[in-house]
Amino acid sequence: MTVTTLPARNALDQDLAVRFARETQPLFDVLARGARRLARSEADAEDLLQDALLHAYAGFATFQQGTNLRAWLFRILYNRWVSAHRAKQRRVAEVPADNITERDLLGSAARQPAAVLSAEAEVLDALPDGDIKAAIAAMPDGFAEVLFYADVEGYTYAETAEILGIPMGTVMSRVSRARKRLRVALAHLAHVSPEDLQPCSA
Repeated sequence: MTVTTLPARNALDQDLAVRFARETQPLFDVLARGARRLARSEADAEDLLQDALLHAYAGFATFQQGTNLRAWLFRILYNRWVSAHRAKQRRVAEVPADNITERDLLGSAARQPAAVLSAEAEVLDALPDGDIKAAIAAMPDGFAEVLFYADVEGYTYAETAEILGIPMGTVMSRVSRARKRLRVALAHLAHVSPEDLQPCSA
């Protein structure tokens, strides 16, 4: 049996692998922190990060040099988290059936939630303050995401736009409107009327 080698392709693959490692390694710590915030457990975060890096490596040949690698990687990380969460929702619960009685089945049916929460709803449920959770949950689609990346994570508008795959003008508009909605929704906590929270025109 003759093995045919393709040295040009192997050299390209090796160069791509070296470049991927060199350019992504400085971002591993910040990606790991992002994975922990999304997955909320160390083991799941490690799996998520590894999955995201594998997908990033597989698509690295399509990455445009000169664009924001960090935002590109975070977009992949976020998409892999959402995909994994949705896959878990579709998966049937597995339990050993050896010692299950009819009483166990009846009890577990009574404890089942009416609907499985989405990935976004789980993040909202993890927020510590009920007023903040309620204010963010009342926002229109897309507002909570841009607020999270721009204000909590500290990304620029351009980076947030790249991560979420939307125009930068949309990010700027949504962040501004989301902040205004939060000010109005949380005004009762500061014992100040929402009108007093409007910025002064000076």
